[in-house]
Amino acid sequence: MSALGGPKPAGGSTGIAPVPALVSLVIFVIIFAVMYMFGGSLGMTALIGIVIGGLLIGFGVHFVPVGGAPAAMGQAPGIATGVAMLAAGGGLAGLFGGAWAASQGTVVAVVTGAIGGGLMLAITCFFVNFIYIYGMGIPAASGKVKKDPITGDSQAEYKSQGTEGHGLPFVSFVGGVIGGILGGAGGTLIYLMLLNVYQTSLPGVMKATAAQVAPIAVSLAGMFAIGMFLVIAVLAAYNITGTIEGPHDPKFKRFPRALVASAVASALCGVAAILLVMV
Repeated sequence: MSALGGPKPAGGSTGIAPVPALVSLVIFVIIFAVMYMFGGSLGMTALIGIVIGGLLIGFGVHFVPVGGAPAAMGQAPGIATGVAMLAAGGGLAGLFGGAWAASQGTVVAVVTGAIGGGLMLAITCFFVNFIYIYGMGIPAASGKVKKDPITGDSQAEYKSQGTEGHGLPFVSFVGGVIGGILGGAGGTLIYLMLLNVYQTSLPGVMKATAAQVAPIAVSLAGMFAIGMFLVIAVLAAYNITGTIEGPHDPKFKRFPRALVASAVASALCGVAAILLVMV
């Protein structure tokens, strides 16, 4: 089953069923209508930012090369862990970096978060290939393409029989970095939107000064941002269904379904997080 409730498509089909997509659109519109009535301009701006952040995360997850258990045995390309765990590792590293730079403004903080997420995945991909090549003695080879789309290197002669490939081909490495950048930027944007709402609303709700509520605002924004990131990462993992080599993998073409699911999920979580301090 897909993340939107339709049958799982074969190959790289997007598989967006019209009925689930229409239901998602209706839910999406209702959520924004509720926010318009109760959240005002502050809430609407924050919700739009949260949805954009969710879309960045959902899209970015599909770039990250994940091989799961087969990769640990050198029988599939990618990093030997699950989609959600790997996406969370890279994205949350970016989120923490972006949160550190929150006082520097939205643009600087989002860029910082993107760099943090990309750097985390770059380091991970480097050491994964180091272990594959020098620890396990296997070359990086894709089972999805005959040539690396970036370098043009041939893959077939390096792929062992009975496997789907192994290691991290260059295109997978680049995909991992791109996924980390998008995830870090998206997670940071969600955090910043929530932080602005809490810093503005909590002083009136709690009858306290801005300085007094600052630790609470930071904590709430961080918890909700991390929670939303994990929700969207899990949705993307269900959409991928197993392993993915990166942007050259046929499964990458499924990302439109994940974008629809991520938009609705981030809007639903966002409206709850925002109206918590407004109603």
